[in-house]
Amino acid sequence: MKYTGMPAGMWMLFGGSFKKNLVSVLGYSKKESAEITASAKKKYKEIIKKLPEFEKADRFKMNIVNCAVLSAFLLSMEKKPTVDQMTEYYAQSMMIRPMQWFCRMSGKKKFTEKDIQGMKATALLNAADRNPYSWNMDFLPYPDGSGYEARFSRCGICTLMRELGLYEFVPAMCHLDYTMSDAGGVSDFIREYTLASGGPYCDCGYKKKGYIRT
Repeated sequence: MKYTGMPAGMWMLFGGSFKKNLVSVLGYSKKESAEITASAKKKYKEIIKKLPEFEKADRFKMNIVNCAVLSAFLLSMEKKPTVDQMTEYYAQSMMIRPMQWFCRMSGKKKFTEKDIQGMKATALLNAADRNPYSWNMDFLPYPDGSGYEARFSRCGICTLMRELGLYEFVPAMCHLDYTMSDAGGVSDFIREYTLASGGPYCDCGYKKKGYIRT
C-alpha cells in the first residue's frame, strides 16, 4: 500500500491526538511523547508499505490504516500499557472533532436504503478471500425491522496485530464500535462475540434507538 493518499491523510489527522494522549492518558512526559511519536511515524510507514492495496469497492481500508497507526505507537512504547489503558487511549485519540462529525453524518444515513444496499454489497464482496488484511461479513437484518447485524468471519485487524505481536490489544480497537455508535446518535450497539476473544465470529449489531414495532 502506498503511503500517499489516505494513509498520509490519516496520520496528519490523528497523529497529533495520539501524541497528546500519550501524556494525558498514558502519563508520558512531553519529551517521551515526542520521541515515541517520531518512532511511530517511521514504523507506521513501514507497516503501510507492507500492506497490499485494497480493492476500490472495499470499505474497510480505513479500518486497517487506523490499526496501523495504533500498532505503530504500541511498537514504539518501551513499556506496553494494559488493554484497559490502551482502550481509553485509542478512544480519546480517535474521537477528535472531525471524527465526531463523521459519526454524526454517518448516523443520519444509518438504516437508509443506501446504507442497506452498501452493507449487502460489502457482504457479497468477501474481500478477505483475496486480501488477508480485509474483512468478510454477512449482513443479517433483524426480523422485527429494528436494525441489522454485520457478522464478521474474517478480520484484518486480527491478522495484522497477530503478525505484529500485538494481538492482545485487538479488544482496544473493537471497543471503539460502541463509542462510534453512540456518537452517531441513532443506534444502540449490540455485541455478543468477537474473534479476538475466541468467539465464532464478531457480531456488530445496530438497533434503532427507541424502535417501536408498528
